[in-house]
Amino acid sequence: QVQLAESGGGLVQAGGSLRLSCAASGRTFSSWTMGWFRQSPGKGREFVASVTWPGGQTDYTDSVKGRFTISRDSFKKTAYLQMSSLKPDDTAAYYCAAGSSAVRLGIADYWGQGTQVTVSS
Repeated sequence: QVQLAESGGGLVQAGGSLRLSCAASGRTFSSWTMGWFRQSPGKGREFVASVTWPGGQTDYTDSVKGRFTISRDSFKKTAYLQMSSLKPDDTAAYYCAAGSSAVRLGIADYWGQGTQVTVSS
């Protein structure tokens, strides 16, 4: 059993920054992917970013490129999402996900409970 613990969400003004963390505990694998998705009312689930073990490959949705950065702890199964230049449209519940490379398609073996990010005007 793998559990994903998310932290870092909150309320921030437009243009501000937040850093999300996702730490995996329990059984993990030497080769896998961790990533972030977000959901807001009426918009559905959207892929945000992902990072792989062991290669460290990263991927982003176009709307966050240049503003968000995903990174990892190479020895721990921990992923971070540095969110800068935040916009009100970034307001959503953010979910950490982990599994195979199919995480980028929304197919994940494990999901976090979600953390709310609210960006005010």
